[in-house]
Amino acid sequence: MESIIIEKLKLLPPECHKEVIHFIDTLLTEKVSQQKKKPKLDWIGALEEYRDQYTALELQKKTLEWRD
Repeated sequence: MESIIIEKLKLLPPECHKEVIHFIDTLLTEKVSQQKKKPKLDWIGALEEYRDQYTALELQKKTLEWRD
């Protein structure tokens, strides 16, 4: 694949090379921004002390109350 890209680049006039570089940079920027980040899981176990007091549904409702 690289050889095809290089061959096609050689066919272009030199004044188009900057446009190709700009296009590649744009693609790279978009690709980096689209990469999914791993979710933080530091919240796991945060409500463990309430495990025996509430059901999962009740905890969901409580977190909404506590958030406000």
